[in-house]
Amino acid sequence: MDVISILVLLCGLALFLYGMQTMGDGLEKLSGGKLEKVLEKLTNNVFKGFLLGAAVTAVIQSSSATTVMVVGFINSGIMKLRQGIGVIIGANLGTVVTSWILSLSGIKGESMIMQLLKPESFSAVFAFVGIILMMFFKTEKKKNLATIFIGFAVLMVGMEQMSAAVEPLEHDPTFASFLTLFNNPIFGIFAGIVLTAIIQSSSASIGILQALSSTGSITYSMAIPIVLGQNIGTCVTALISCLGAKKNAKRAAFVHLYYNLIGVFLFCVAFYGSNLFIHYSFLNDIVNQADIAIIHTIFNIFEIVLLLPLNRVLEKLACLTIRDSEEDSEIPFLDERFLNTPALATERAFATSEKMARLSEGTLLGSIELIGSYEEKAADTIQENENMIDTYEDVISTYLVKLSTKTLSETDSKKVQLVLHTIGDFERISDHAVNIMEVAKEIYSKKIKFSEDAQAGLDVMTAALKEIINNATLAFINNDVKLAAKVEPLEQVIDRLRDKLKEAHVKRLTSGECTIELGFVFSDLITNIERVSDHCSNIAIGVIEINRNGYEPHEYLHELKNSDDIQYNADYKEYKQKYALPKTSASK
Repeated sequence: MDVISILVLLCGLALFLYGMQTMGDGLEKLSGGKLEKVLEKLTNNVFKGFLLGAAVTAVIQSSSATTVMVVGFINSGIMKLRQGIGVIIGANLGTVVTSWILSLSGIKGESMIMQLLKPESFSAVFAFVGIILMMFFKTEKKKNLATIFIGFAVLMVGMEQMSAAVEPLEHDPTFASFLTLFNNPIFGIFAGIVLTAIIQSSSASIGILQALSSTGSITYSMAIPIVLGQNIGTCVTALISCLGAKKNAKRAAFVHLYYNLIGVFLFCVAFYGSNLFIHYSFLNDIVNQADIAIIHTIFNIFEIVLLLPLNRVLEKLACLTIRDSEEDSEIPFLDERFLNTPALATERAFATSEKMARLSEGTLLGSIELIGSYEEKAADTIQENENMIDTYEDVISTYLVKLSTKTLSETDSKKVQLVLHTIGDFERISDHAVNIMEVAKEIYSKKIKFSEDAQAGLDVMTAALKEIINNATLAFINNDVKLAAKVEPLEQVIDRLRDKLKEAHVKRLTSGECTIELGFVFSDLITNIERVSDHCSNIAIGVIEINRNGYEPHEYLHELKNSDDIQYNADYKEYKQKYALPKTSASK
């Protein structure tokens, strides 16, 4: 095999890996994170988890990706270790789909039907359809479908190129003598482990073995141990991904390792042990692509039958390896393992920002309840929540900066933009909640009592605040443009309330009905409430503008206030009546 053949082989491998990655990315975007959501909502039913793991791996064409996903779910506390075991076992079975697709290239026959069944025939059709979809259709769904078709075509071209590159080895005596090493099961298993660990894909390593089988030099005695080793080698990705993770995530990676180690050991004992007495004659027969797919399938079924019922044993082994005495104090909100599947990473980031939004709303409402009924324990909770929200903002923003470097679908890109534009406002709302809590503490410690008029006006303003924070939060969580549009007219009403209450407050000061100290406290309260409404407005505008494929808040407000928007005017009038000040508060 000369230098040119080696370069052609490497080029084929590169195309194969790129095609597999591209096809997986397209499927990931087309699913819109649905596959991951299904995984996330698993019950404790191990068999159900097994079926879902197999299905997801068959779709995304990577058991490593599925296993890393599970490690991330467990690390984030979304999934329990016991739930993840079924998925991990199912992921192993899902890889056989790729080997069977690749085996189609070995179909023999000259008839038109047999020729069309060959991947090089239908992959050409896929490539052509894919490029048509890519060039002439603008919808995101069609473009994702095009990516899948083109990725599959590139994968098959890479497979054919690898097969063509190794074809001269069929009559190479040096290569033939080298292959005799793999008749030894230990060498064969080791070779499979190393190859798969290096390229981080059991599907790709099986594809290479299937390409080599086209030389007619690979026998069953060589192929079987290599396939066994490939199943162990695929565990390396999960083991690397669990570095720095919590103990249960590490255990998940070790479950994957133990499952394949024990499976390979038992298979070797059963197969090679029985061979001492039966002497399998087929071991010296030449294998083709389909035979390798059969070997891969039989081994995985063997593992499942023996070890799926023993999932609790695998869990105990992992727990013995990673003991509970390990320190595991840090609880991350988001796991960087998900960044390799951008749709899932976007979902997790948005789900985390939803928690932040709800916590911010709850913190604000809790601070309002302290006005007039202050409790130290509740105040401590508000301060703790504010610290937690600060952490949320840091973690989410850092995560989204990393995520924004990935290739995102249009929908996911909008979600990322929305979160980046709004989490700062939710954090500032929690700051104002702390300010309100501190004012409530001052009212309590100094035994301050507002006048009847001031209290009545404050009650109206806090009622409006409760509605606007609820509308803004729900509009953000549900991406509800209609609800978001109701925020700005209410914000204008709250601005009007602030002005009216300040005016009434000045009148009380000049008439001697209110002290300067009490006036400062009252002014702090209504100022913080009005500023919260401003942040609610920012959140709502973010929802509206990003859905309009832009973000120009000042331009939006200018257009809104200088146009005769019927709905805006109707909402403003409704809120103005709903939150009208009592006549005494408004006049004094």
